[in-house]
Amino acid sequence: MVMFITPGPNNAMLTISGLKFGFKRSLPHISGIAFGHAIQVSLICLGLGFILIDYPGLQIILRWLCFAYLLYLAYQMIGSIKEYQKESGRPLRAYEAALFQWVNPKAWTIAITVASGFMPLEEKLWIAVLFTGLMSSLVSFPCISIWALFGSLIKTMISNQFIKKLIEFLFALLLILTGFYLVLN
Repeated sequence: MVMFITPGPNNAMLTISGLKFGFKRSLPHISGIAFGHAIQVSLICLGLGFILIDYPGLQIILRWLCFAYLLYLAYQMIGSIKEYQKESGRPLRAYEAALFQWVNPKAWTIAITVASGFMPLEEKLWIAVLFTGLMSSLVSFPCISIWALFGSLIKTMISNQFIKKLIEFLFALLLILTGFYLVLN
């Protein structure tokens, strides 16, 4: 699905994770996104999406929470730029990446689109929900993995620490701009 592979908060964070920690250490982050999103899609298929429709103010709250988290992540990235010799920090854990899906407006948009457009209605509800969540996870995993792989390729191809830190700074700036877009749109 095109929405999984296009740029957004998850993919920007995965690129930085691949750049800083490599693909293998980013696998829990990738898995957390895929699993968290599958749970989100499944719950929306069960009716959670109607809450957002009935209470549009909740979407505004989610956008601001996402914005705050993106600012925090950007701050962490920019703060680590000072350390040229030593890679600091750690990649997101699977549960952290899974929880992030609940404040990520792009993840909500994808989940509602998947639930409304791809859930097989001719099946029993629990089978349709299970199938839709599973397919969402199976489709998202390779799509989002490409971004972490891209970051890890940059890590191996570019030996200049300054260039790597510049790329981290640009992705931190991208997260900040994404956050502003979310709250101003």
